[in-house]
Amino acid sequence: MIRFEQVSVTYEGAAGPSLRDVDLEIPEGELTLLVGPSGVGKSTLLGAVSGLVPHFTGGTLRGRVTVAGRDTRTHKPRELADVVGTVGQDPLAHFVTDTVEDELAYGMESLGLPPAVMRRRVEETLDLLGLNELRDRPIATLSGGQQQRVAIGSVLTPHPKVLVLDEPTSALDPAAAEEVLAVLQRLVHDLGTTVLMAEHRLERVVQYADRVLLLPSPGAAPVIGGPAEIMAVSPVHPPVVALGRLAGWSPLPLSIRDARRLSAPLLTRLSPAASPAPSTPSGRLSPPASPAPSNPSGRPSPPASPAAGPARPAASQGSAPDPAPRTPAELHLPAPPAFEARGSGGGAPVAGAPGLLARLLRRGRPTPDPAPDTAPAPGPGDSPAEVHRVTVRRGRVQALHDVTLTVAPGETVALMGRNGAGKSTLLSTLVGTVAPTTGEVTVGGRTPHRTPPPEMVRRVGLVPQEPRDLLYADTVAAECAAADSDAAAAPGTCRALVSALLPDVPDDIHPRDLSEGQRLALALALVLTGRPALLLLDEPTRGLDYAAKVRLIEILRGLAAEGHAIVLATHDVELAAELAHRVVILAGGEVVADGPTAEVVVSSPAFAPQVAKILAPGHWLTVTQVAEALEAAEAR
Repeated sequence: MIRFEQVSVTYEGAAGPSLRDVDLEIPEGELTLLVGPSGVGKSTLLGAVSGLVPHFTGGTLRGRVTVAGRDTRTHKPRELADVVGTVGQDPLAHFVTDTVEDELAYGMESLGLPPAVMRRRVEETLDLLGLNELRDRPIATLSGGQQQRVAIGSVLTPHPKVLVLDEPTSALDPAAAEEVLAVLQRLVHDLGTTVLMAEHRLERVVQYADRVLLLPSPGAAPVIGGPAEIMAVSPVHPPVVALGRLAGWSPLPLSIRDARRLSAPLLTRLSPAASPAPSTPSGRLSPPASPAPSNPSGRPSPPASPAAGPARPAASQGSAPDPAPRTPAELHLPAPPAFEARGSGGGAPVAGAPGLLARLLRRGRPTPDPAPDTAPAPGPGDSPAEVHRVTVRRGRVQALHDVTLTVAPGETVALMGRNGAGKSTLLSTLVGTVAPTTGEVTVGGRTPHRTPPPEMVRRVGLVPQEPRDLLYADTVAAECAAADSDAAAAPGTCRALVSALLPDVPDDIHPRDLSEGQRLALALALVLTGRPALLLLDEPTRGLDYAAKVRLIEILRGLAAEGHAIVLATHDVELAAELAHRVVILAGGEVVADGPTAEVVVSSPAFAPQVAKILAPGHWLTVTQVAEALEAAEAR
């Protein structure tokens, strides 16, 4: 069905090819999972199948790619539309119409299908993806995960022979991701559809794959084979595989069910070691300690980190060994500064250039030479954020209802819940982009939606779901130089953060030419350079591979250890297990669970990490915990 014949792709100005001498065949009616670290060319390979490379992206394609017998170099994407359906990393770039139902019908209308067929397929797709209640909703009002499902549905309705999906579950909650994957399996098994899918969250998808295609490094020859065979050698792999490697299981399990069948000997080895206390933050084992004093919110304060800084995470997230990333202290980052509105990214500020938070808040251009904020910056002892009985209405939709939340200094809180539960809305109230209908929000002693951005930016920083909202300069180097200047940080501080997250991002590349994960890392570095007392992250691991996620966790742990509060909205249960002190679950705009991470996630089938499911009823959440428990048991 899909054939690559000695294919190489080189983009203009690139030092080398993104793909080199790819020669392989993907048969009809199989689900092939494309894996590899960020920036190795996965999106380029997918684009070569859909015809977007080189017709849309530019560059030079050598060799031949054929799909159902059609050469993608001589057939433009519109001439492949009846054969190939494509969903990219950014669903917003995919939409043509304004409402859900119209978007589902648009592709079929373009192909000239009869109205009766269009109506039937729209209804089938609405049911398959759980979109029926959203059929009349404007797409702009949907959550990121809901938009992702609509984008997937819009390419399913024309019934293409090949589906090309780039990170299709990255913005979906666990339940919605399982629904989408079940639909893809049904298409493969019942209709013979060929699915080629790139995904970083392998814990969700690897057990569904017929074959795995590994791109080990930029320009390296791909490796293709059975899932277990490839996972045994892959530098990126899910926690279930990492646990299997630690325990010496053979063959390596790919699913929770397979791992549980092999887990009895491991549980026996772990039995001398007590299961970690549920309140232990970040999944770390620690000696018993007296109860911590309560903070003003009435919740136990997060335990203090060792003076030497957070320990480097082991390969529990499935990453290959890599150089130890530098912590914020080692990078000599300054204390939270008076973070002025950003300039142009090219050195001297340009008059009228929108500032970092001003662009995010969509409040237009900052006033020239604003009066200095004489109020003291929030200190480590102040409460970074308090939300009291907040309700938010957006038209007929009640996004939040009577939400109360307090975040203590040094605390990391994970907001979880299904798509549309209100997580992003809650973050928006904290940063000031959304005003509460009722209730009160204070951040660093200020009311966010009533405070000018230059004053708020020293108190709170938000990395949104769409990192492009923070990127406007022509190169990575220019973005970093502007961030250093705005934060009064030492030159090179932002660049060091980018390198710590993704070491291979060059200085002279345009941000739009980065992958989704690389753009996210750059946006995160821009905000971290300012070191706000309260850091908000909306889906921070979307598009990141396991190695980049480990480096992100290291940096965030360092910030929390220095007293910065962190609130992250995420569907990544493995990230929450590794990083969060506390988990808050939202449903229908209301808080339905709030407590220590282990207590909340272990009791939830939807939000429990893989290790917790495999080793239940224990409270081990990560492979790191299991490794430390085994060492402790052997020592006894």
